Amino acid sequence: MLGPVQIPQQVLQVPGGTGRMVVCGDDGLARRLAAELAEVYGERVTLVVPPASEPPLAVGPPARRGRWGRVPSADGSRGPAQARPPREPRIVEAAEPDEEVLAAVAAGAAALALVYEDDDRNVRAALVARRLYPRLRLVIRLYNRKLGEHLEDLLDQAAIVAEPEIGPRVRDSATTVLSDADTAAPALAASAVAGTSKVVQADGLLLRAVERPPPGRGERADPGLCTLALLSATSTDPAGSESSVLGGERGLQLLPDDRAVAAATGRATVALETVAHTGPAQPAPPRLSAASLPVASLFSRRLRWSLAGIAAAVTALAVASWVTTGDHPLHAAYVTLLDLFAINEPAVGATTQRQVLQILTGFAGLLLLPVLVAAAIEALGAFRTATVLRRPPRGLSGHVVLLGLGKIGTRVLARLRELEIPVVCVESDPRARGLALARRLRVPVVVGDVTDEGVLEAARVHRAHALLAVTSSDTTNLEAALYARGVKPDLRVVMRLYEDDFATAVYRTLRAAHPGALTRSRSVTHLAAPAFAGAMMGRQILGAIAVERRVLLFAVVDVAGHPRLEGRTVTEAFRPGAWRVVALDTAAPAERRPDLATVPREGSVPGPGLVWQPHPGYVLKAEDRVVLAATRRGLAELLGRTGASASRP
Repeated sequence: MLGPVQIPQQVLQVPGGTGRMVVCGDDGLARRLAAELAEVYGERVTLVVPPASEPPLAVGPPARRGRWGRVPSADGSRGPAQARPPREPRIVEAAEPDEEVLAAVAAGAAALALVYEDDDRNVRAALVARRLYPRLRLVIRLYNRKLGEHLEDLLDQAAIVAEPEIGPRVRDSATTVLSDADTAAPALAASAVAGTSKVVQADGLLLRAVERPPPGRGERADPGLCTLALLSATSTDPAGSESSVLGGERGLQLLPDDRAVAAATGRATVALETVAHTGPAQPAPPRLSAASLPVASLFSRRLRWSLAGIAAAVTALAVASWVTTGDHPLHAAYVTLLDLFAINEPAVGATTQRQVLQILTGFAGLLLLPVLVAAAIEALGAFRTATVLRRPPRGLSGHVVLLGLGKIGTRVLARLRELEIPVVCVESDPRARGLALARRLRVPVVVGDVTDEGVLEAARVHRAHALLAVTSSDTTNLEAALYARGVKPDLRVVMRLYEDDFATAVYRTLRAAHPGALTRSRSVTHLAAPAFAGAMMGRQILGAIAVERRVLLFAVVDVAGHPRLEGRTVTEAFRPGAWRVVALDTAAPAERRPDLATVPREGSVPGPGLVWQPHPGYVLKAEDRVVLAATRRGLAELLGRTGASASRP
C-alpha cells in the first residue's frame, strides 16, 4: 500500500494519476469528507493534507489512529500509516494549495473541495483552481457568508468567460460555497429545544422535522407531510442504546413506507411537520439611540414617580403664584422656574404670599437635584448596557445554556434566537467572535471557564431546560455535561463530540445513569460532511437532518436522466429506506436556479414555486425538478454514482 505522497515544488504531476475527487484540508472535515466520498459514493479520492510534523515520542498526547493513514491527534501530529481498504483515498502532503500543487492534483478531476479552516487560504486556492481548470466543480468552505455569495458569482462568471461554451447553467462548472457551521447549527439548535423539530434551513427554505411519541393502542402517529423515520425500539428505553448498534426491525428505520409505520406499534416517529419559506434575512437591530429607547428602559418606576411628584408640585406652585400675584400665567410659571433653580432675586419687600411661594419653590428645587442626578445615572446605565454583556436575570428559567461562542456556537446562537428561544451563553475567551452577536441580540453572557466552580451556576443551569455544549474540546463538553447533570439530573444535554466511539460510550453511560433525562451527542463534521459531499457530486443539497446517529439529506434533483424517477408516479418513485419525493418544483425550467429560487423572464409572472405533498398518482416528467428526502447511500444509488448501484433493480 502507498503512503502519503510528498509533492516537491518542482513536480507538477502526482505519480499514478489523480482521483476523480480532490479534497484539500487541514482538519477532521477533510478526512470525514474523503471518507464520505469513498465509502458512500464509491469515488476515487485524492486527499491533500499539510505535511506531517513528527514530534518526539515523549512530547504531547499519542496520535489517534484512523482507518486511513495517519489521523491527526489532539495536537495535529500523525502516527504511522495503517493498511488501507481498496477505496482508500490517495494521501498527498503539501504545505499550501498553490498553483503547482493544484495543477498536479486537480488535473482530470471532476470536483475539488477546499475545506481548510482558514477562509483566506480557501479563497486564494479557489481563484487559482478556477483559472487553471474552468470546468472544474468547486466546493469551498467559508465562514463569511457575504464573501461566499460574491465568490460564487465571481468564479462562475470567470468560468463562463474562460470557456463561453460552458454556459451559465452547466452544473459541472458550478461553484458551491458552504459553511460547516451553518450546515450543522440547525440540527444542534433543534436538538437542545424540547418540542422543537429538527430544522434544515438553506437558501430561504425552512424544513422542520419533529419527533412524535409512540401512539397509544388503536391510534396512529400523525405523519405530518410524511414520515421520515421510525426511531429505534430503545429510543425510549433508558437502559438502551442508540440505533447505531441496533439492526433489523428494532433499529432506526429511515423513510419507512405506510405498512412499516402501521406495523411499528410503540415506536416513536420523526415526521416532516411544516415547510415554509423564511424569506430574506431579518435586518440587524437598529443602533441604540435616545429616540429609539422607551422611557421605561431609561428610568426606573420609582424615579418616574419622583419626577412626576416634583412636576406636580412645581405646577401647583406656578398656579398659586398666578392666583396670588395676578400676573400672566406664563409670567407666573417663568418666575416659579427661576425660583426653582435659585436664579431669581430674593423676594425682599414683596408680599408675604410671594415670599412663601419662593421658599417653597426653592425647597422643591433642592428635591429636584438628586432626582436629576439619579435620572442621569440611570440613563447612562441604559446606554451602557447596549455596549456591554448582559448578566442573566435572576428570575430566568426554561432557557438553553449554550457553552462556547466560537464558529459553531455563534451560528447556533443565531438559530436559537430565530426560534425565539431564551439563551444564556458561557464563553471563556473575552475576545470570542460570538460575543459581538450576543451583545447585539442582548443575550446574557457569563464570561468564564465552564470547568470552574460557580460559572454554570451563574448561567442559572439549575433552572435551565437544556445544556448545549459546543466548545472545540470533547473533554470540556463532557465535564460540563456531567457537572450540570449533578446540579439538575433531568437536564436535557446535547454535546458536540468528534469521536463516534467516544460519543456512543458517553451516550450509553449517561442514559443508564440518568434514565429520566435526554442525552444527545452530535459531531459537526459528521453533520456537515454529507452536504459537502453532495455538492461535490454535482447536486444541490438543501441540508441534513440528524436522526439519532444517522443523517437524512434533502436534495434538489432534476428528473431527466434518472429512470427510477422519470415516467414513474410519485408513489412508484418512492424507495423505502432510500429516498422519497417530498416536493415538486413547478417553476418553468427557464426560470429555475439551483437554490430553488426563480428568476422570471421580463414580462412573465413568477411561478407558484414548490408544491408539497404532490399527488401520489402524478407522473414525473423529464422537465420536472423534485425535492427528495434521502439517505446518503440512497442518494448515491439513485444518481448512479457507483457501479453496483447502477445494476440494482
